Amino acid sequence: MPIEVNDALAAHVVELRRTIHRKPELGFDEHATAALVERELDSLGIDHVRSAGTGVVARIDGAAPGHVAALRGDMDALPIGERTGLPFASQVDGKMHACGHDAHTAMLLGAARVLAGLKPELAGSVVFVFQPAEEGPGGALPMIEEGLLDREGVEAIAMLHVDSRRDVGAIGITSGAANASADEVYITVRGTGGHGGYPHNSVDAIPAAAAIVLALQNIVARETDPLASAVVTVGTIAGGYRNNIIADEVALSGTLRAHDPHVRDALEARLRRIVNGVAAAYNVQAEVRIVRGYPPAINNVALADRFSSYVRTHSSLRVESPRPTMGAEDFAYFAQRVPGLLIRLGVRSESSGAIHPAHSALFRIDEAALPLGVLTLVLFATAFASGELRS
Repeated sequence: MPIEVNDALAAHVVELRRTIHRKPELGFDEHATAALVERELDSLGIDHVRSAGTGVVARIDGAAPGHVAALRGDMDALPIGERTGLPFASQVDGKMHACGHDAHTAMLLGAARVLAGLKPELAGSVVFVFQPAEEGPGGALPMIEEGLLDREGVEAIAMLHVDSRRDVGAIGITSGAANASADEVYITVRGTGGHGGYPHNSVDAIPAAAAIVLALQNIVARETDPLASAVVTVGTIAGGYRNNIIADEVALSGTLRAHDPHVRDALEARLRRIVNGVAAAYNVQAEVRIVRGYPPAINNVALADRFSSYVRTHSSLRVESPRPTMGAEDFAYFAQRVPGLLIRLGVRSESSGAIHPAHSALFRIDEAALPLGVLTLVLFATAFASGELRS
């Protein structure tokens, strides 16, 4: 089956991306973006329904029987003020597509356009998942809980994420764990306040909190397998009133991250034990609250390996095997339920200034990568739907 992303389509995808980029919307507020997606799908004659409020789900059924492949693109922006100076920069103060979701949505629409043209030759079906709120509070799980995967009979799902560490022309496919879990930690240390000149009459929460911060470093350094990835970060610490007052309370917050679900569970148990032990030693009270976030995003090994080989033989794209990252992705929920594949798309280019990391106010992409992303999505959809990735 010939697959082509011609210049006209590439230009259309670029324009879609820029339109979305100018009007960034935060999670579950992607009303204009969802409306744009629906207009594009209507122009292609592709049926669609809303999901999880601002999410959109569409489907193309091929002329021949086959399997059901899904493609996911997220739509939300970040609460960051853009400083790129681009002519199509954000027109909304304090909001920016600083993680490439504008590109993800545009490329998924481009893939829908290509696949609509291939419908007479297509075996199987392709489901398009335009997801809200990846940056938080998370749109994948609500879409799943509404029955998306079961209703559409999805057998495998793939997504692209732009990657400013990879050059244009490359895609990255990690076999196994691709992204980490991300859990929030909140610790409150309570002592007894008093005069700074008479510390023996008080119970100081500050040295207890400092000891907790130092002790928590042992979780990774001494209690976790050195070959297992794990992060324990204390990101904030706040307490006290002034220089001559013993602090009665200190609040800390941080994050726990891991690639292995068992390591993830162990991090939480060890943190609680250490905090309670240090609190007892310092004669303070400590409260620990952990808010579980996204689980690890784990690529299906067989699917990753087969698609890597398929791309190498059916395109000129350079396939790399990057190490997993400690960032989080709510695509993980999809990949827990059906074979999933998180694919990284190289968008780095010195000449275009695409050198800044995601979540930066200076983040930009080289738009020459967009047609390559469309091609990657179409290759996955057609290969899986036809059964070529299942043997």
